Amino acid sequence: MQAHYNPNTIAEQAQEEGLLAAPLISDYLRRHLHTFLAPLIAQFHSRCDARLVRTFLALVEVILCFRNRAHGLLLSELGGYLLGPHHAPAGTKRLSNLLRSPKWNVRMLDLFLWRVAQARHDQLTQEQKTILVVWDESVLEKNESRKLEGLGPVRSSKAARCLAHKPGFHRPPTNKPIFVPGMNWISLLLLGPSGPPTVATMRWFTTRGEGKTSARRVQSGLLTRCKNLWGKSVVHVFDRGYAGGPWLERLCGEQVRFIVRWPKRYFLHRWQADQTLGPGQNAWKVVRGQRAQDSRMLRDGRLGSERKVSILWREVRHPEFVGERLWLVVARRGGGQQPWYLLTNEPITTKDEAWAIVFGYVRRWQIELAFRYNKSELAMESPRLWSWERRVRLLLIVTLVYAFLLLLLAPMLAWLREWLLRHFCHRTGKRSREVSAPLYRMRAAISRLWLEWPEDRIQNSG
Repeated sequence: MQAHYNPNTIAEQAQEEGLLAAPLISDYLRRHLHTFLAPLIAQFHSRCDARLVRTFLALVEVILCFRNRAHGLLLSELGGYLLGPHHAPAGTKRLSNLLRSPKWNVRMLDLFLWRVAQARHDQLTQEQKTILVVWDESVLEKNESRKLEGLGPVRSSKAARCLAHKPGFHRPPTNKPIFVPGMNWISLLLLGPSGPPTVATMRWFTTRGEGKTSARRVQSGLLTRCKNLWGKSVVHVFDRGYAGGPWLERLCGEQVRFIVRWPKRYFLHRWQADQTLGPGQNAWKVVRGQRAQDSRMLRDGRLGSERKVSILWREVRHPEFVGERLWLVVARRGGGQQPWYLLTNEPITTKDEAWAIVFGYVRRWQIELAFRYNKSELAMESPRLWSWERRVRLLLIVTLVYAFLLLLLAPMLAWLREWLLRHFCHRTGKRSREVSAPLYRMRAAISRLWLEWPEDRIQNSG
């Protein structure tokens, strides 16, 4: 095998040899993973025994290969993949030794993710592109668990989906929210106007037990961290769960740029043309009966069709912060869809600036996809570790796997994605072939490639 890999040479060889280049691509992907984790591995080497470092690298590869939503992160299953089914107990013991080792902590992994996000921030700054930091929250439901450390009450989204009214069937017995044991989860993604996102951080917390905290305390800490790192160079994007006076006061106090989707019934004051304050009204009443100032035909990625979207904007004030200049951008999407009411402190004087706010909020959908991928494909709801610390360590290692997969969506690796999908995860459906970010198929392809060409087989063939 080659000692040094040139991506251009490998791309040409993969194109010429096709499936025969599988050993080379398998080794190249492993080296790419090790290069991505190199700064973190250096820290592990300075703190931990070499055996733990090898186990850590092997665990990342195993998580990439073992795909099962219900059992994907069970140590007994991962141990069988690590050393083979006949030595599964020994593999499980190695993983337990890694997760309970006092020589490393979750802060190491968290700082590594922040550094990766900082590198992405510097790249977007150099390209003079708008930088967005998308915030959102979810939960990890452990509804069957009783004794796991640190579990608190979380609102079940699974129960809400099951209780949703379906025409032709009986009405659900209740519309009240259902709470189950679980972990609260907050994520931040850093991204540009286009392209794949970069994980800035993922935090899990509980509202019960010895390490209990509140969502507001975690949010405030992350906002301060973002401000210290990036200042006003980024725009923070929030959904309706962050709307309201207390969080708006925090954003204005930190003097950060933001876009918040504002509930239509929350109050705002319209700023009059004569520089006076109008009466307090619901957001929808502020723009009631007013004509759109611009419209465009935009593609709806979820429906796969185009629809006409019109916008208008007005300068407004919040009832509690009359001194803060704010703008309300309303996106009327048509087709029976509810309009978006987007509140921002970005000055808007032209239609292009208003459209930038709308497109910035559209990019927020990437974090919803991240939650879905981590729960369904990377099995983040399956760990059964009793200790809170060990459970969070494992979840952060899974986050590293997700960050690596996002790295493979870079434009310069288009040849690698095409080769993987063509030879190890072929699909005939038009939707599968035209998806812009084939994360699910890509992980399946890497899994099959590494299972067919493990590292020892490549060394023996070389």
